[in-house]
Amino acid sequence: MWRDHLTEIIVFTLLFLLVSGMGFVAARWRAPKDMAHLDEWGLGGRNFGGWITWFLVGGDLYTAYTFVAVPALMFGAGAAGFFAVPYTIVIYPLVFLVLCRLWSVSHRHGFVTPADFVRNRFDSPVLALLIAITGIVATMPYIALQLVGIEAVLKTMGVTGESALARHLPIIVAFAILAAYTYQSGLRAPALIAFVKDTLIYIVILVAVLWLPQKLGGWGAIFDAADAKFQASPNPNDGITLNANNQLQYITLAFGSALALFLYPHSITGVLASRNRDVIKRNMSALPAYSLLLGLIALLGFMAIAAGVTPLPGNSPGSVDSNTVVPVLFDQQFPDWFAGVAYAAIGIGALVPAAIMSIAAANLFTRNIYKEYLRRDATAAQEANVSKITSLVVKLGAVACIVFLDPQFSIDLQLIGGVIILQTLPAVALGLYTRWFHKGALIAGWAAGMGLGMWMLYQVSSPTRKHFGGSAFPLEKFGFDTPKTIYVGIIAVLVNLAVAVLLTLMLRAAKVHDDGDGTTPDDYFADEGDPRVTPGRTRDADAAPEPVA
Repeated sequence: MWRDHLTEIIVFTLLFLLVSGMGFVAARWRAPKDMAHLDEWGLGGRNFGGWITWFLVGGDLYTAYTFVAVPALMFGAGAAGFFAVPYTIVIYPLVFLVLCRLWSVSHRHGFVTPADFVRNRFDSPVLALLIAITGIVATMPYIALQLVGIEAVLKTMGVTGESALARHLPIIVAFAILAAYTYQSGLRAPALIAFVKDTLIYIVILVAVLWLPQKLGGWGAIFDAADAKFQASPNPNDGITLNANNQLQYITLAFGSALALFLYPHSITGVLASRNRDVIKRNMSALPAYSLLLGLIALLGFMAIAAGVTPLPGNSPGSVDSNTVVPVLFDQQFPDWFAGVAYAAIGIGALVPAAIMSIAAANLFTRNIYKEYLRRDATAAQEANVSKITSLVVKLGAVACIVFLDPQFSIDLQLIGGVIILQTLPAVALGLYTRWFHKGALIAGWAAGMGLGMWMLYQVSSPTRKHFGGSAFPLEKFGFDTPKTIYVGIIAVLVNLAVAVLLTLMLRAAKVHDDGDGTTPDDYFADEGDPRVTPGRTRDADAAPEPVA
């Protein structure tokens, strides 16, 4: 009952209202003369320095789903859940190589989305449309997953009822508040709130990893308890270490997830809002500190095993909600007031990325669908207004995913989202380095990779679903005599690349026309101060530079 969690509810509510107030105030933080411009509403004036970028990108990439689902996977499967740690280490060198170039060319030409770049680079509105639709479709379930984190917290505090309306009403209210301050403040809202979110997360996790091992008998006892559980598991792939059957899946999932993460529109939005290339470089050098934090977060799953945590019941009869593992652990092991702080950290941790994701998806629709196909003469103010309205629609769609679909299915949708967004890699990431690919070949490669990826995902089953049961594809379905599995996204993007390369060679040999490149080589190295770079619209000439993380 919620009355047993009254202290937790009060602390959670107060902190939630605090950050909501900050979200509304953010419209006046570093306020421009005019917010009716995508550079201002959608990219914060392209003027964020080191500290703001540190918290914004960190808050964007490390979501509530990360803090809830990674420990839950460790709790249920063991070492396989640790894939999230190496992939967040691998991603930063990749971002360093790719997104600095995207920042430069985007600031020279005023690009707001990756599809803007593709449109200009390959002179192909069709390819740009595919990139935009891919980004929107892949982002939607990711936003929905932030609701999963909030729902797990609310369920643990007992504030969700049995009926569908009672179960989802608190989430609907929370996202209505999020929608309101995002509509008003744009990217400035999550940028300001990220300071509070990341501070709370660091405090909660550091206290947890210092306090809980002492209560549970030390790390040796924690790992022994986890090992005993997995030894008794009927699944041979469960364990505190990997085995010969799941190592390939682990490697390909980690590498594929790293490639996918920096292609998501919300990842690119946080980077394009940076003031200059140096801000990006320094942050990519320092952000792996979050990976250390993620490793500690993952170990909460083993701590929950040692503490004897039982997940709360799921929405369907006889099921359990594994996402409640960490909230229940905090509820059992910490004083009510600190559990409330931890719940607020998870809840606020959902608001920051959800806001950035909805802004990124809205910008894709506005720049690459509305302006390209519906109203070519749209003014900057009209673009900003359409993005604001679209961001509301995107949030409504995310809420609908949770209301009408089983939360577990929406988690699988995130894995599908990674497979989908990977198909933009040839056009976006490789396009930043070469114009060799024929635009027709890139379109064909996208279609081949997307089609194969969807077919493979359809073939994946789970204990609760015959199709779309995850992203681990059994190699035996390709005719191999092995129980090993592989991440669907890796196979799909390799086929995408193969088709793009082979078809480009054929089209070049046939001398099929493919001119048109709106960029020049020096565009990819431009930096702040270059007369052709789009200046930060809000930066005061006499403003002191911000310290860099």
